[in-house]
Parts: sequence; structure tokens; C-alpha cells
Amino acid sequence: MAVHVSDNKRKKENITLAQVAEAAGVSKMTASRVLRNSSGFSTKTHDRVMQAVDQLGYVPNRLAAAFGSDKSSTLIGVCVPRLTSGMFGSVLDSIDHTLSRLGFQTMIGSHEQQPETEQSWLTTILSWRPAGVILSGRTHTQTTLSMLRDYGIPVVEIWNLNTSPIDISVGFNHYDCGHEMGRYIVGRGYRKIAYVGAEASTPGMGMVRLSGFKQALAANNLDLAAQELLIDRPGFYAGFYGTETILNRTSNVDSIYYQEDTMAVGGLFYCQSKGLRVPEDIAIAGWGGMEVASVLPKRLTTTSVTTQALGKSAAEALVARIRGEPVQDVIVAPTRLVPGSTV
Repeated sequence: MAVHVSDNKRKKENITLAQVAEAAGVSKMTASRVLRNSSGFSTKTHDRVMQAVDQLGYVPNRLAAAFGSDKSSTLIGVCVPRLTSGMFGSVLDSIDHTLSRLGFQTMIGSHEQQPETEQSWLTTILSWRPAGVILSGRTHTQTTLSMLRDYGIPVVEIWNLNTSPIDISVGFNHYDCGHEMGRYIVGRGYRKIAYVGAEASTPGMGMVRLSGFKQALAANNLDLAAQELLIDRPGFYAGFYGTETILNRTSNVDSIYYQEDTMAVGGLFYCQSKGLRVPEDIAIAGWGGMEVASVLPKRLTTTSVTTQALGKSAAEALVARIRGEPVQDVIVAPTRLVPGSTV
């Protein structure tokens, strides 16, 4: 049986932005700015435009909004290491919320710490003519850099602070995070210090933190007593297994620094399963200030990072660049060492 669309519904689907503007008594550009949650109009104008939208049944054409000839794209490409990461999930949530508020839409992908995968993603995204892109990390292929230069769109690199960014950098100083934790652990009197990390085949920011951590030890005439870098992704089991390996291989380890909090929690559970007291027998520290650390019987010593603030700052900086507004090239996201009861 054929389904017939009523004339009334068809008319509503054909309502144009120009008709909304005419009904509201404003220019097409002003109506567009209202619908994009932009600025430059009064509350009264906003209400008139939205009233016209309701009366006419206007439905914005998002594809036309992205590629229409009367204004620039509203699409933003965002690429992170993993979509399943809790920390990057928080960053993505903040980016998407902020961009939506500013009238933009996100197109999200992941690169699994592989610059070539990021390059492939970027090739696809650029075919959609985005207004800008947000990339995680500072390691990119030469082809990626050439494409970004040729297209000339604003770029924000997030997560790892880059003092010489492609365009804008919004990130944490991972080296300083590691160095600060190294100083803290040494200052608490520990000397047989080990490290457990993951993603050994695709080193990321964990290795940068480890570099700072080692430097802090060296400044106190210490070396790592042991180090375990797993091929696995960071997580509870990786921390559990890495701790087991370290302690079976090296005697008298008195403290372990982990790549991030879920690994530290895994290590804590292993120690408890073997009757080791934390921190009396062995101290444990992580990174990230993840939610799981807040529900432990003992408060985890860690570095708290502001993932929501980072995402918001990155999105706002990109939009400012798109609109030609002044913005800093390098924005440092704050971190804070949180002394717990595990060190």
C-alpha cells in the first residue's frame, strides 16, 4: 500500500531559512546565527526567530548547514587513541557538548596510537570539508602534516602539551607529572622503586611520564629497581599481571608507580591477594585521578587531571580560531598530585 505524505507535512519539510527570517522580520544571516546558537543578536530577536520556527515547522537541514554556500562548514573532526577509554570518553563528552553549544557537530574517530591510522582517518574527514580538527598527541605522519598545511584549517592537538604545535596545543605536561610523582615517592623515603606500564609496542604519554619519573629518581642518585612494560592495553588485569611479574622477578621492591590508575588498582588487588600491606609493605601510585580510585578502601595516591576542562578548552580554542578571535597557541591543562594513603 502506498503511503501518501500530507500536503501540510510536505509544505513544512520545504520551509526554508529565508522564509523563517522573513516571518521573524530579520535577515537570513541573523536567523542562521540564532539557529546555530551563535552571538550578535538580542533575546527579543532570538524569541522572534524561534517563534517563527515553531509556527512554520521549520526543520534545519544539517547537511546544508555544513556545506551550504551561504556559510562555512559546522563539522569538526575529532580523533582520539581509543573510544573505549574512560579518560578519553570524558574528553570526548566535553568536546561534543561544548561544540554543540557553539553550533558545531563532531565527527569522531580513533587511531589506536598508530599515526598511519590517524592519517587514513584524516583523509576521509577532509573529504567532508570540516571547519577544523582536534587531534590527540603530537606524533603525526608527514602526509598528515602536509594535508593539514594544504587545507589550511584550524587544528588543536590535545592531551600531550606541545610547545611548538601545528596550530594550537591544549594538554597536560606529562613529563612534569612523572617528575613530580618521582620526587614525592622519594621524599616519602622509598628507594627500591619499580614501574609498571602498558602499550609497549605503541609508546604514548605513559612513556613521557616515565621519562620524567626516572629523571626525578636520577636527581636523587636512584635508578628504577625494576620495570615491566606490557604489550597489553592499560587496565585492571594488566596492572595485576604486571605487579605479579615484577614482584616475582625482583626482591625488596618497596613501591610501584603505574602508568595509570586502573593499572594501580589492579596492582593493589594483587598485593592484597598475597597478603602484602599497602603502604606498609609496598607503596602504590597511579595517574589520572580516575573515578574507580575514589571508591577504594584506601585513597590512591595519584595525579588528578581535568579531562572535562581539557575538552572544553580545546573546543573553545578551536572555535575561536575558526571565527578569527584571539586565542593562545599553547594552553596548559592543570594537574594536581593527590597524596593518598597508598604511599
